[in-house]
Amino acid sequence: MSRAATGDMDRAARPGGSGRRARTGGRGDKPAAIERAACEVFARDGYTRAGIDAIAAAAGASTRTLYNHFPGGKEELFRTVVQWSAGRVREAQLALLARYLDPERPPRAADLERDLLALARACAGLMAESRDHFALVGHIHAEAGHLPDEVFEAWQEAGPRAVARGYAAAMAALEEAGLLDTHGDPARAAAHFAALTSTDLAQRTSWGVRPLPQAETERLLASGVAAFLRAYAAGGPRPESARG
Repeated sequence: MSRAATGDMDRAARPGGSGRRARTGGRGDKPAAIERAACEVFARDGYTRAGIDAIAAAAGASTRTLYNHFPGGKEELFRTVVQWSAGRVREAQLALLARYLDPERPPRAADLERDLLALARACAGLMAESRDHFALVGHIHAEAGHLPDEVFEAWQEAGPRAVARGYAAAMAALEEAGLLDTHGDPARAAAHFAALTSTDLAQRTSWGVRPLPQAETERLLASGVAAFLRAYAAGGPRPESARG
C-alpha cells in the first residue's frame, strides 16, 4: 500500500507550530488571550510554579480580569488549557494513525515495518511541532502528586485514553489481517509500541524540550519498531505468559 511521505503530511491534522493557539469558539478575545498566555506559562513553569500574576501579565490583562473570566483561578485555567491542548493533539494523533494504519486497507506483510516506522516518524514530528503541549505533559508527569485529581482525570479523558483506544483498535485490525499476533491483548501491544517509540523518544528529549539529532532519532525509532515486531509479528514466538 502506498503512503505519502511524512514531509507532505496533512497540516490540517496537526495542532500547528508550538501548539500555542487557544480555542476561541464563542468566546471573546480576552479569554482566548488568557488561555494562550496560560498555555505558554504552564509549559514553561509547570502547574506548581506558575503564578496567576505571570499569566495575567503575559496576557496583557489584570488579575481581576483573569478571575472575572476564570473564577476558579489557576486550577480552572490549567484544566481548560490541558483539555484544549490534549484534545487537539489527540485528533492529530488519531489522524496520523488512520493515515498510516488504515484498518480498511491494511499493508502487505512486506510493508508492515515500513508503515509502522512511518507512523513513528510522523508522531515524532508532531511532538516537535507541539512543544508547548508536550512540555505540559512532562510537567503533568513530574507534578502528578501535586495536581488536583480532577485536572489529572480531565487530561486523561481529553487525550491519552482516547489515543490508547485508537491504537489498540489498530493493533486488533492488524491481527485480524494476519500481520500481528497480540497474544490476546491488543491494548498491551499498543502500549508496547508506544513505549518503544514515542515514549522512549519523549523521555530522551525531556518531552521534546531537548531534541535529539535527526540520525539518533531515526535510530531510536527504527530499533523500537524492530523490537516491537520481534515480539508481535505474526508467526513469531509466543511469550511464556501466552503459552499453555
